[in-house]
Amino acid sequence: MADPLAAQIDDFLHALEFERRASPRTLTTYRRDLLAFAEFVRANALPSDAARLDVAAARAWLATLFEGRKPATLARKLSALRAFYRHLLRRGVVRDNPLARLKSPRFKRPLPQFLTATEAERVVEAPAEDHARDARLATRDAAMLELLYGSGLRVSELCGLNVARLDLIRHEARVVGKGDKERLVPLGAASLRALESWLTERPHCRHPKTGAQHAEALFLGVRGTRLSVRQVQNVVRRYGALGTGRGDLHPHALRHSCATHLLDAGADLRAIQELLGHASLSTTQRYTHVSVDRLMQVYDGAHPLAKAGSDEPDLPG
Repeated sequence: MADPLAAQIDDFLHALEFERRASPRTLTTYRRDLLAFAEFVRANALPSDAARLDVAAARAWLATLFEGRKPATLARKLSALRAFYRHLLRRGVVRDNPLARLKSPRFKRPLPQFLTATEAERVVEAPAEDHARDARLATRDAAMLELLYGSGLRVSELCGLNVARLDLIRHEARVVGKGDKERLVPLGAASLRALESWLTERPHCRHPKTGAQHAEALFLGVRGTRLSVRQVQNVVRRYGALGTGRGDLHPHALRHSCATHLLDAGADLRAIQELLGHASLSTTQRYTHVSVDRLMQVYDGAHPLAKAGSDEPDLPG
């Protein structure tokens, strides 16, 4: 028996991967959520065709997930359904998007994790003090940390960066971000020095038996292969622990720190959006909340008026 809903989901996921160039993580998440919705439809004898389902089916599915799940999780699942129906609308399978009228659960987004400027400096400089590390790898690690913090790269962008995409004369690099979108990022003086040092060491990173080496990748492992996201995460955790005592530091924290420190220094929000490759300015605006929160903490701790009346007795009259 034909199952139109299964075919519709397959078509959406195919478009997501090959037309919109979604990341593997996004594909996995959307596939899991939509297949769970399809299973709910079949289990409850609902029409297995998105064109015959309405907002009530989505509400019923979300209601079964409410217990024990955070609002952010429910919002994500609803977002997957909305994207699915937008795709069907573009394909002419449905006449409207019934989920457009369904409100997402409200939840407070956590503010980005970031380091102070002093902490970031300690992390970036930690490889030079890591005497237990092979000198060649320490040189590589220093260059990676400089790019993550100095240019605000995503860890996936760092791993995908090729040597040919560097322009050390013009002080810039061309990176491929989400959706296969390319952008130019500046390379500061510290990044340039670190990259030049690494490029002198890179030719020596080869497979110990075959001498094989990835021809294009900028950052290589000891066996000459392109570094994975997990390997870079391990590097950042290592130097987070050495530099600041934080063994849970994530590469994204360095990217967040880059944006926060630029904003604190007076950089334009649009310029930060372009640097980070954010599709929406609203994503970049989250850093304004970080800066305001930090300002209030400083104010509360240092300004005499912040504590006025809190510790003083009431005056008569």
